[in-house]
Amino acid sequence: MSRSPGRKQENDKISRELFVLTYGALVAQLCKDYEKDEDVNTCLDRMGYGIGIRLIDDFLARSGVKKCRSYSETADMIAQVAFKMYLGVTPSVICSSAAGNEFSLILDKNPLVDFVEELPAERASLCYCNLLCGVIRGALEMVHLAAEVTFLQDRLKGDAVTEIGITFLRKPEDRKHKR
Repeated sequence: MSRSPGRKQENDKISRELFVLTYGALVAQLCKDYEKDEDVNTCLDRMGYGIGIRLIDDFLARSGVKKCRSYSETADMIAQVAFKMYLGVTPSVICSSAAGNEFSLILDKNPLVDFVEELPAERASLCYCNLLCGVIRGALEMVHLAAEVTFLQDRLKGDAVTEIGITFLRKPEDRKHKR
């Protein structure tokens, strides 16, 4: 029996929507469990980190990508392949340092906030999508790239765009192994 070609896209959309709704429920529960936004942010980052260290194997197996030769290439791979594969969006990448180790991922559309209108006033310092920072950091660490990943701008907080900053913590020369 054959499947219609549109069936996979429909299933992906349903899976993505289910994930977004489930994620919203998770964040709401964490907000009930923790009084401070910083504690919720830390918990989301930790969860994301755990996901990232496991997700990298799936990403490498499904994408078939080769080893990146620069931080710029790595940032492009995260935006053009990983975000597209798992969230169905492709952020733009901007290098924000002369050293070439700081990048921003600019999301015009953030699928994790599809069903969120705004953050409650008492949760102004909540970083609702902090899970993404942990996922990126965990995945990069598993391929031996230490990075600091933070939200720089967030539409839920009134910013024009959603921006995730990635700072690679070692110089490119530090990555080379002596043989």
